[in-house]
Amino acid sequence: MDRNAPVGVFDSGVGGLTVAREIMRQIPDERIIYFGDTARLPYGSKSRDTIIRYSRQIIRFLRVMEVKAIVIACNTASSYALETVQAESDIPVIGVINAGARTAVQATRNRKIGVIGTEGTIGSGIYTEVMRQMRSDIEVFAKPCPLFVPLVEEGLLHDSVTDEIASRYLNSLKGKYIDTLVLGCTHYPLLRSTLRRLLGEEVTLVNPAYETAVELRGLLQKQNLDREPDASLTGEKYQFFVSDLAEKFTSFATAILPGEVKETKKINIEEY
Repeated sequence: MDRNAPVGVFDSGVGGLTVAREIMRQIPDERIIYFGDTARLPYGSKSRDTIIRYSRQIIRFLRVMEVKAIVIACNTASSYALETVQAESDIPVIGVINAGARTAVQATRNRKIGVIGTEGTIGSGIYTEVMRQMRSDIEVFAKPCPLFVPLVEEGLLHDSVTDEIASRYLNSLKGKYIDTLVLGCTHYPLLRSTLRRLLGEEVTLVNPAYETAVELRGLLQKQNLDREPDASLTGEKYQFFVSDLAEKFTSFATAILPGEVKETKKINIEEY
């Protein structure tokens, strides 16, 4: 495997850009190929079989692009498809669940942890399972927040509608006296300021995107796949692909990533 090949990152839409952003910050030498499945989002309401099929198609596309490792920057796909696609792949594939769970277990003081995510992620019970394997005496309170993804995709990050919906979702968790909250969907860090305001400073917000980038850095170094600092670069360092709405994606990505996104290419993912 070419250590100077790019890393593949994929998500149902723009949420995975929070992971890509952290990879850019934590491993600035690495090239990235990002795919957002904007034609078929949200993933959170889809079945396990459907999510596995989507993930396999995207991985086939990323393999055509000759990536050296893949990050599933989607909690729903990490919950449903990670184990399956890891077994089928001859390159490293990681998700976002373990890194976030580990950080939450380390951060909690009163052993009461909240998790918010899509219906698929919460329904899978994966965060509760992983965290209790790490520490058996914690209490995990999970809450599906299905409207957060479409609100983020529509760019309603600071809007009264978002505030009202977030307040309703979080009320039940407030009553559980959690001191740590896992943002169990990569879209949710884009609502961080709203969640912080509603929960207060005493609740630690865990963003798995940061932890996943750190995990990727360690994995690449361990397997001798980290990019050589003086390696030549042809073409764009960061490439972006979607299954629909390329212009809208480009505008959104430029707003949250460190540099301007010059182009997003639309592909027919069903061909893979």
